[in-house]
Amino acid sequence: MIDDKGNELPPGELGEIAVHRRDDPVFFLEYWKNPQATRDKFVGDWGCTGDQGKTDAEGYFWYQGRSDGVIKGAGYRIGPAEIESCLVKHRAVANAAVIGKPDETRGAIVKAFIVLQPGESPSQALIEDIQGHVRGRLAPYEYPREIEFIDALPMTTTGKVQRKELRRREEAKLRRA
Repeated sequence: MIDDKGNELPPGELGEIAVHRRDDPVFFLEYWKNPQATRDKFVGDWGCTGDQGKTDAEGYFWYQGRSDGVIKGAGYRIGPAEIESCLVKHRAVANAAVIGKPDETRGAIVKAFIVLQPGESPSQALIEDIQGHVRGRLAPYEYPREIEFIDALPMTTTGKVQRKELRRREEAKLRRA
């Protein structure tokens, strides 16, 4: 795990998963006919994967999400995967996705889009219960300050959530406001 400047990070800190040394056989050689794109994938001798994660004390890697999905708010770098995993453990949540919503004070806040289990109904009380569920299990800055209930998450044909589409929708709402 490295930071934006290529410094290795200690266990528990969110950073980019990177491969050291340009000649490592697990990393690609170059982008076809695009030397600038190849240069952009490196920070010093670190080949950047575009994935965020943490290591634990034993050296295991814990994937947190794509770099473009990382939320930067209130001085923290927040990976969506851990929050989404926590959200779907709530009894009322069938599926969830998390994005960073622009915020004047914090830079971004955590916003959750939630698909409810059959028979569950959206309410302010349920929002507060879900927020409390996350607060009790994760760091205080990781709970979703805003929750929107939706019927279905936008998905790729391979079943991955399209956070980019959720961010696009949120930006459109902000422009209309």
